[in-house]
Amino acid sequence: MRTDAEELGAAVLRLAGERTRLLGLGEPTHGVEAFPRLRNELFRYLAGHAGFRSVAIESDCLKGLVVDDYVAGGEGDVEEVVREGFSHGLGASAAARELVLWMREHNHGRPEHERLRFYGFDAPMELSGAASPREAVLRLHAALAAHVPLAWDVPEFAGLFGADERWDNLDAMMDPARSIGRSADAVRLRLLADDLTGYLDAHAPRLAGAGERDWWRARLYGRTATGLLRYHAAMADDTPDRLARLSGMRDAMMAANLLAIEARETGRGATLVYAHNRHLQRELSTMRLGETYVEWWSAGAMTHARLGDRYAFFATGVGHWPGLEPPAPDTLEGVLSALPGERLVADPKALAATGVRLKPRISTDYRYIPLEPDHDAEGIVFLKTAEADTEEAAAADAEQDAATDLPG
Repeated sequence: MRTDAEELGAAVLRLAGERTRLLGLGEPTHGVEAFPRLRNELFRYLAGHAGFRSVAIESDCLKGLVVDDYVAGGEGDVEEVVREGFSHGLGASAAARELVLWMREHNHGRPEHERLRFYGFDAPMELSGAASPREAVLRLHAALAAHVPLAWDVPEFAGLFGADERWDNLDAMMDPARSIGRSADAVRLRLLADDLTGYLDAHAPRLAGAGERDWWRARLYGRTATGLLRYHAAMADDTPDRLARLSGMRDAMMAANLLAIEARETGRGATLVYAHNRHLQRELSTMRLGETYVEWWSAGAMTHARLGDRYAFFATGVGHWPGLEPPAPDTLEGVLSALPGERLVADPKALAATGVRLKPRISTDYRYIPLEPDHDAEGIVFLKTAEADTEEAAAADAEQDAATDLPG
């Protein structure tokens, strides 16, 4: 007899399609342990039964390298790895620690082609602000300087960064005048990052020959450095569509990382991608920030435009969790709550074929973004209930709430 986890995983695989290379699993809110635990369950099943070889989560792509080194067998303390290797407060989740330990144990003694890899695919930012480009630019310079003569030494441009507080000022999110993104230093750094990524292209044969791992990371540093500086420049823009542009630019950086992951993992196995539903869905993403209504294309939509049916998306929803009123019966969550079982995987096309017109759920907790009645998705993963947050997850969620009330 199959376990509950096996039933869940088999149902996802049936709907995903054989060509899937990136399987997106969304979550409707952050900070609720039930969802990352579901992610862990599904990834264990996919790794064991469908040849998945990597997981990518909505966390800082540079910090994720710390986790990947550790699960590959590197030295370190798991508590420090989880603390330093996750962003957005995700390291406070017990499920994060469980995932890291399980991946490390799985990899022990296995040949390289069977080992699991960990990726963060988000940029070093949230909608509340963005990090200094210092780390990405310096890592890019070091990766190039190890193999290619460069026209600049670090002391010649290090002063352009200044204090990191100039870059990660949270006030700059809502006040373009507080952003450093179009200062003389930022403009010079943006040109420098562009020149350095040009070196990546011009010396690709030499750099690629130096080793796949270093070549992969050098390109990651290049994408991150140029993307961050582009984002900071947009933060200094005072045009009416500023927030929509910033949302789209962040997701474009996510999509670029996902496409690079898919290309790297070709021949090894597929990847489970885990993030907020709004970052993975294929339809236009929307949100309201005060009186401002924002629309943008998500990382999932951009990735699907490039990969077609090699990208699959499963939205996740919940019927009840503390603080959220039960769904009305004429909403998607209401219909799914009435079906048997504590959790299930539903086919949106089969639901649409019934002809029943469903209404959007009205969320009584701003953190929970309801399922769309007509989600363009391969499947809906639905939990009837989700228990209260652990203290760690609640603390992480509170930390994020203090910065922003936006998805991701």
